[in-house]
This record gives sequence, C-alpha cells and structure tokens, in this order.
Amino acid sequence: YIGKAKNIRNRVRQYFDRNRHLDAKSKVLVSKIADVECIVTDSEAEALILENILIKQHKPKYNILLKDDKSYPYIRITNEEYPRLFSTRTVIRDGSKYFGPYTDGRYLYSLLKTLRTLFPIRSCDLPLTERTIDDRKYKVCLDYHIKKCEGPCEAIVGRKHYNEHIKLASQILQGKTRDVEKQLESQMSDLAAEMKFEDAAQIRNRLQMLREYSAKQKVMTTELVDRDVVAFARDAHQACTVIFTIRDGKLTGKQQFIASNVLDTPDHEIVQASVERWYSENDFVPDEVHLPLELDNLEFLNDILRSKRGSAVEILVPKIGEKKKLITMAQANAEFILRDLHLEQLKRDEAIPRAVSSLQRDLRLPRPPRRIECFDNSHLQGTDYVSSMVVFVDGRPKKSEYRKYKIKSFTGNDDFRAMQEVVERRYSRLLEEKQTLPDLIIIDGGKGQLSHAYEILSGLGMAKNVPVIGLAKRLEEVFLPGESDSIILPRTSSSLRLIQQLRDEAHRFAITFHRELRSKRTLQTSLTDIPGIGDKTAHKLLTTIGSVDTVAKSTFDELKSAVGEAAARKVFDYYSTSGNEMESDRTADEQDNSYHNNKE
Repeated sequence: YIGKAKNIRNRVRQYFDRNRHLDAKSKVLVSKIADVECIVTDSEAEALILENILIKQHKPKYNILLKDDKSYPYIRITNEEYPRLFSTRTVIRDGSKYFGPYTDGRYLYSLLKTLRTLFPIRSCDLPLTERTIDDRKYKVCLDYHIKKCEGPCEAIVGRKHYNEHIKLASQILQGKTRDVEKQLESQMSDLAAEMKFEDAAQIRNRLQMLREYSAKQKVMTTELVDRDVVAFARDAHQACTVIFTIRDGKLTGKQQFIASNVLDTPDHEIVQASVERWYSENDFVPDEVHLPLELDNLEFLNDILRSKRGSAVEILVPKIGEKKKLITMAQANAEFILRDLHLEQLKRDEAIPRAVSSLQRDLRLPRPPRRIECFDNSHLQGTDYVSSMVVFVDGRPKKSEYRKYKIKSFTGNDDFRAMQEVVERRYSRLLEEKQTLPDLIIIDGGKGQLSHAYEILSGLGMAKNVPVIGLAKRLEEVFLPGESDSIILPRTSSSLRLIQQLRDEAHRFAITFHRELRSKRTLQTSLTDIPGIGDKTAHKLLTTIGSVDTVAKSTFDELKSAVGEAAARKVFDYYSTSGNEMESDRTADEQDNSYHNNKE
C-alpha cells in the first residue's frame, strides 16, 4: 500500500487504533504489514506527484487502481523552443502539455483545424532550435507559401512572435476564449491605429472564426468562472468518477476514472483518489472545485491546489441550486458510463470464440473450455529436466500466466514422473489458494503421460470436475482417460488447430527454458573449466566470438584479439588437446528435437 500524509506517524497510527472502525480491506492490509518505509518531500504537491508515480509503477494490491481515458486522443503541445501542436494517444511526461481526452474524434479534428486556421503554427516535425535556424539547416515548405505557417525555420518570424501563437492556442484549449478575444481585439485596434489595415484584417478574420467556435460550446452557467465539477457513481463491482471541466462558464471537456474491485472501499476514498490523480497530472487549477460528497483528507487536497494555483481554491459540496444541478448532470454521465461498461462486459462474457465452441462439441465437454492449460516436458538425456505450462483464455494465449518448472523429485529420464510432479505442483497450489481452475487440461503426450497425470488429478479430487485429454503428435490423436480408442479430429477443424496451437506453444516455452538452463551449464562446465579462465573472460569470449563451439574452433589470433595473449593461449591449448569434448554440445539442439518428435 502506498499513501501520503502531512504527519506519517498519525496516519500509520490510525490503522492500529482499536477504537477506529476499519473496513474489510484495511483489516487484511494491517494483518499483512511487515514494514513501513518513508520518503520525505518538500511539499504536498510533490507528495501527490510521487504517490501517483509509485502507484502506477508498483500497482500495489491495497491501493485504489484507477483506469482513465488514456485510450482516447489528447492534443499535445510539445516542450520545444518552437513547439508543435498535434493529436496523440501516447502521454509522455517530458514537459509537454496535454489537453483532453477527447471522446469525439470529429470534434478533435475540427478543433485542430480551427487552431491551425486561427494561428500559423508549424505542422512539420523539424527539430527547430535557435542554433539550427542560425545555421540555415532548413528551408520553408508549402505551408509557408499558402500562408499556413510564417516560416520560423528560416527566421522569418522570431521565437517570441511564434510562441505568442502557441500561448493563445493553449488558452483556447483551456477554455479561456474570452481572454483570447480581448487580446485579438487589442491587437486589431493597435494595427489599425498604425495604419496596418491588411494585418488588422487578418486579426479580424481570426476573431470572427474564434467567436464562431466559442458560440458552439455548450453554456453551463452565466457565471464567467473556471470550475471543475466532480460526480460519482458505483455498482456492485466498479465505480466511476467523472470530472467536468468548465471554463468561462462553458463545458470544455470531461475526464472519467474507473476503479474496479471496490466492494469494501468507501465512496469518499475513491473520489479522493480520482481527484488527486486528476490534479497531479494537470497544471491548470480552476477557481472552484465542486465535489459530490465530503472528503476526509480535504485539508491536504486544499493545500495541494493552493500551492499549484498560487492562490486559494474554493472547494464546495453543493446541496441546492444551479451548482447542485451541475453535479447531478455529471452524475448521470457517470451512471451511463457504468451501464455501458456493464453491457460491454456482458457481451465479452457471452461471446465464445468459434474454436472454443467447436472444441466443446468435438470433445463432448460439459462447458466451453474458455480457459485451457497445457503441459509439456523437455530434457536432454535426463539432464536439465524442465516442464512448461501455457494458458489460453478464449482461444488466445495469456502469457502473464505461463509457468515453467524445474523437475526436483528425481534425476534421470522419466517423462511420466516428470508429468506427475508438475501437475501435482500446479493444482495442489491452485486448490490451496482457491484460485480459478481451468475448463480443460491438455497433456502433451500419449496414453502413458495422460494416465499418470490423471492419477494425480484424481488424488486431488479434480478428475470429476475438470476434463483432461492427451495429445499424441504422431497422428494428432486425442486420448481420453480410461478409453482405449483415440479421437481423430478433422484435419481442417478449428478445434484441432486450437489444440495444436496450445501444444506448439507449450513445446516452444519448454524447450526455450531448457536451452536457457543448458546454456548456463555449458558456460560453467566448458569455458570456466579451462584452468585460468574465469566467468568474466568466459563471458567476454561468448559475447565477442559467439557460442562455445565457435570458441573451440577459433584460431589463436582470433582468441588473442578477443581476450589477450595470455588467456588466448590457455583456451587454444585446452581445445587443441581436448579432441571431441564439444561434440555433445554441438548435437544438443538436434537431440532436443528428436526427443520431442519421438517421445509418444
């Protein structure tokens, strides 16, 4: 768990106060506390930013993990001497400014087009700096000739003049259209007074376009203030916090945060986490913040907003009137988002891929095998014995749940005992931790491997509830426990292709792990066994020359250029007198494949 407080001692003490009621999540958290670590920051704002970074990095189990609108596009103003302005879905914290997210792609396109028409901002991606411009590295492009850019790349306009356009565009994106209108009106009057009527006419045209754009924005209130309106809704498993951004009385944007698995989490904690996340990632702080309910740690939030804004921020919980209506409207949006998420989840849960349905039909399974786990073994003449387990969910690999095992219960070559060991280790742990069991288990091998795995599953009480099959590679035969005859699936069926994908993925995962172990052992036994050659020299030989086999075949001059004369002499003399010591290593890959092709 990662948290922040002005007084860490008091914050931690709350968890151990017997008179204080703790929810179920906090009780479990306290029972598992091993240690407390502290990081001291200079201000509340720094603490908020650090907390946000650490939560994203570590994803602690007992924190509220929020999902936001990162899948929607933003408008980015880059952190450059001559900034660029464009849409993006990737947020990079390099000092650039981001506005959005924009859920309506057409509105985003229209807004970008309006900004580029209003202000001659460059559309190129040239790395413009004062130095590159002075060195005359770039030439003006077509945008300059059609008057969509003023040519900063050839110093036709200066950096200060160009950045004035960026500043005005940024104000419009923040919803400060009234301020921009006033500035444009002032510029137009000044130019007209100086008899620069053509330039004044350009400003007039920009002003008209800006007023047309401003008229399209939805007016939320007649008060010309900046405020963020926060609303909240939840159902049995998820919660949604919606933040309306209102600038100069007009709705300019919406942000939403989704929190899952929040059954025992109080409403005020979810809202507090969402609001803190919002202001840790945004530079602009409005005059007012309207909340749907009272927060416990309001003083901390107040200090953060005051320090970021440089002046006091009014935080309200409206009860009646127009401000309460804004909260209600935002809450309706939050409830709509939750309903939409629920419907999407139902659709995903009900949608069963065709291959999964075919497999259920062909194997006469009691339910669709939406989660399938497949096992395979790999070894080389009984050495470096390993097993793998891969997981497919809805017909697709879920690599985060793959597992690899080193065989520990015996030495030598016994594929049946290896399969028994890995199956017992896997499912005894799943049963102990009460985790989700698969809908189908596949054993890569024939009747022998299947019967030994089934024996373990029967002992664990799983055989009646979880179907298990064996797959023999020779004829792609599917075996069922206790049945002598195999099932031959049609060669073109999607169910057979799914089983083959599982088998091939398990084989790949097992043999990759086996080769990793064998490579480590080869390094240890072949190169570091040479008298006077240590790990560092062996590593240098492998990275410079290649494999152990290549090192053994290298000339003295090749070895000398890699590790020096003294070490080269030891390696060269060793392999000159060792004869065929490397033969087993040279044929290792072929024996790997031979084992997998013939084990059934």
